[in-house]
Amino acid sequence: MGRGDGRGRIVSPDGADDTGTRILHVDMDAFYAAVEILDDPSLAGLPLIIGAPDGRSVVSSASYEARRYGVRAAMPVGQAMRLCPTARIVTPHFDRYQAVSRQVMAVFESITPLVEPLSVDEAFLDVQGVRRLWGSPGRIARLVRERVHAEVGITCSVGVAATKHVAKMASTLSKPDGLLIVAAADTVDFLSPRSVRAMWGVGPKASDALEARGIRTIGDIRESPQEMLDRAVGPALGARIAQLARGEDPRAVETERVEKSVGHEETFEVDVTDREFVRAELLRLADRVAARLRRADWECATVAIKIRFDDFTTLTRSQTLPEPTSVGQRIGEAAQTLYESIDRRDPVRLVGVRAEKLRPAGSAAFALWDDDEHWRKVEGALDDARARFGNATITRARHVGRGDGRGAARHPKDHGVD
Repeated sequence: MGRGDGRGRIVSPDGADDTGTRILHVDMDAFYAAVEILDDPSLAGLPLIIGAPDGRSVVSSASYEARRYGVRAAMPVGQAMRLCPTARIVTPHFDRYQAVSRQVMAVFESITPLVEPLSVDEAFLDVQGVRRLWGSPGRIARLVRERVHAEVGITCSVGVAATKHVAKMASTLSKPDGLLIVAAADTVDFLSPRSVRAMWGVGPKASDALEARGIRTIGDIRESPQEMLDRAVGPALGARIAQLARGEDPRAVETERVEKSVGHEETFEVDVTDREFVRAELLRLADRVAARLRRADWECATVAIKIRFDDFTTLTRSQTLPEPTSVGQRIGEAAQTLYESIDRRDPVRLVGVRAEKLRPAGSAAFALWDDDEHWRKVEGALDDARARFGNATITRARHVGRGDGRGAARHPKDHGVD
């Protein structure tokens, strides 16, 4: 869910110059809320919060009417209701969102084969090769908006530009239900006055570091010495944002999307103070992550954890493994080590484990011996058993009966994260 609430919206007039453009970034408007309204038109125009109705859940999305009160994704529902007391809470229907997403992507693919989905509600399209069929990029963008509305029943916003970075920024500025075209020759002028916080891939911490040095706009980035950028955000990101600030972005639309990470996380119904309980949960989540890796025939080179405390402070830690793995014991041990590196002893609200830097299983250099051979056999046998008897029938002994007086009132709510 984007953070914009529709104020300050910028759109292009009919006939706007689209010379030198080829990339469209298409983003559905408040997608989850839009699908709920599609299924229940009586919700139209109301401030909607998409999330579970209990106070400990978080906002999955919100309508623009609710966003104007300050409601944001990942905000506790209780806080969102204090900001917008008149909001209607709607339980999310993720299967339905996936189904509508497939309809939207089918529209895109009927226009160009070069479609790169970023999530269920946004994608890049390269339309250079279909101009003879459909017209200029600006005309194709209007066609996309018309067809999504006519065939799916929801609205979208589109940015048209010469590069992916500028197209994505443009679609954000045009929301909701807008179209913004940035001709290639206008790229630098378009970028210059924008906040560094508007750059795709520049997070809050990097933005804070830049602004602390007086670098507040993209134009400021372009005028700053590379050494200053490197000191602020590190050499890798410093070089990257300097390139983007000049309007340079060589990334092409990638039609084959490789899953970059696999993870699971859970929110406890009661904040957990027992560190051994948290360690056990990290191992349980690692087992689930590893099982997904094995089903997809992947291994991970990096393990990351997320810990959210009772005050909603969220910390992440990651570790590169000596060898890529899909063994839950190995992933779990790395996750537990990362957890022990965190000094805070506050009650824990949420934990998560993620496998990153995925690669095909067996693609690493062959080792003379396999330190994980025992666990590989054990977990392979568990995979076979679960395939025959179901996921809930077999688990580690330490997970049986968890939650009885150890910090969680009942089994915590558990969900996967793609």
